[in-house]
Amino acid sequence: QVQLVESGGGLVQAGGSLRLSCAAVGGTFSTYALGWFRQAPGKEREFVAASTWDESSTNYADSVKGRFTISRDNAKNMLYLQMSSLKPEDTAVYSCARARGLRPVVITSLYDYWGQGTAVTVSS
Repeated sequence: QVQLVESGGGLVQAGGSLRLSCAAVGGTFSTYALGWFRQAPGKEREFVAASTWDESSTNYADSVKGRFTISRDNAKNMLYLQMSSLKPEDTAVYSCARARGLRPVVITSLYDYWGQGTAVTVSS
């Protein structure tokens, strides 16, 4: 059983940066694709970014391309999301998830383990 725990969220001004972390405990982590999703108040969860196990292939939502970078350290069972040039519309609860397979897919139903999330608030 894989447990995912996010950290690093907080309050930041528009234009600022934050780095989110996701720690995995138990189960197999390193060989699966991993992703970040977010859910803003009153909205559905949406895909943010995903990576294959070796970062050879990554996938980003158009809204974050060029501003967010996903990375991972398999030796430490860690996943990261570096967020820069933050905008108020990036405000959401960010969750990490493990994919059912190897591909950095965007569909939430293709992920089987989820963290509880960490809140990010971007003020204007």
